[in-house]
Amino acid sequence: MNQIVINTEFKNLIPPLTPEEYAGLEESIKKEGCRDSLVVWNNTLIDGHNRYEICNKHSIEYTTVELPFSTMNEAMIWIIDNAVNKRNLNAYQRTSLQLKRKELLAPVAKEKKIEAGKKYGERHPKPKKELQREKEFSEEVEHNYAQALDADIEEITEERAPQTRDILAKAAGVSHETVRRVEIIEEKAPEETKKKLVAGDISINEAYKNIQREERKKLPPPIPPTLPVDKFHVLLVDPPWQYDFSKSDSRSIESKYPTMTLDEIKELEVPAADNSVLYLWATVAKLREALAVMDAWGYEYKSHAIWDKELIGMGYWFRGSHELLLVGVKGTFSPPPEDKRVSSVIRAKRGQHSKKPIIVYEIIEASYPNHKKVELFARNTREGWISWGSEVT
Repeated sequence: MNQIVINTEFKNLIPPLTPEEYAGLEESIKKEGCRDSLVVWNNTLIDGHNRYEICNKHSIEYTTVELPFSTMNEAMIWIIDNAVNKRNLNAYQRTSLQLKRKELLAPVAKEKKIEAGKKYGERHPKPKKELQREKEFSEEVEHNYAQALDADIEEITEERAPQTRDILAKAAGVSHETVRRVEIIEEKAPEETKKKLVAGDISINEAYKNIQREERKKLPPPIPPTLPVDKFHVLLVDPPWQYDFSKSDSRSIESKYPTMTLDEIKELEVPAADNSVLYLWATVAKLREALAVMDAWGYEYKSHAIWDKELIGMGYWFRGSHELLLVGVKGTFSPPPEDKRVSSVIRAKRGQHSKKPIIVYEIIEASYPNHKKVELFARNTREGWISWGSEVT
């Protein structure tokens, strides 16, 4: 048996076998011998690293077959294609390998583009005057041209990124979005996360969201605009309550938006008229704090409605599927006309995190069509309202 060269770049290109897979392969080779030939290039092992190791360990004979690659890139592309066809890889492994394959193909594509340009020039020779001008180009001009060519290639690559992802997605058997997420994971995730992805201990979606949370932590908290100077008769407020704990980082409120302490919320100088009504959103866990806020802002609690989200959530005593909308009055302020009074249970399916149902705005608007209305800690604008908050879009 000839001594074969091991190239670590080739060997580490493909995810290793699990201990169980390796043990199964070893037992098979011990019983039946090494039935498949090892693949080599210039006596460097391309495919069969585990079989080679097992055969040497147990002095088992093997055969080799030589493949005629021109470059290392060609050899590595073959390794990837061979692994994708033979190995039972998970979605992350398949996508990661296709991204590596794209990187390996990039210089080949660039070379082909340059070669195509040369052939075009041969088929369409330039006039003598133009050739003479080209000879007079300085080295600096030629260097600048080369840089411009590189920039052009990069621009084309970026423009075609969506189409490239579609091709990679098809090859890996995943979605376009999965390819995009794995690209970000490959760039930003720690090696420990990648090992978990290979082992199947974490999903692509979870790894991607972890990166998003870490990126948000690096950003300075958004600075809300100055509170409105006008005084409003109708206030709708959804405070960014701060919670003492969460079941996991992935479910923490801070991973969604900046929060405020109870004291910070109580100290806000809300733009309320002397005679006004306050609609205050509160989660079940923050009922006591919401009443304290209402009192600090000078409102007397009057009633509340329940938003039935029609979807069950998390919880320690009950799995929450509702939120509270408290109503308080400052000074003298009449309740809605009798024909505008609706049920205290508002049923509307929960949408994205913290988004409140449109029907609540419609109820308030129908009750007080001629009053000045403001929403604090808003996330969207709405006709007829002044919207205040750092996340207003």
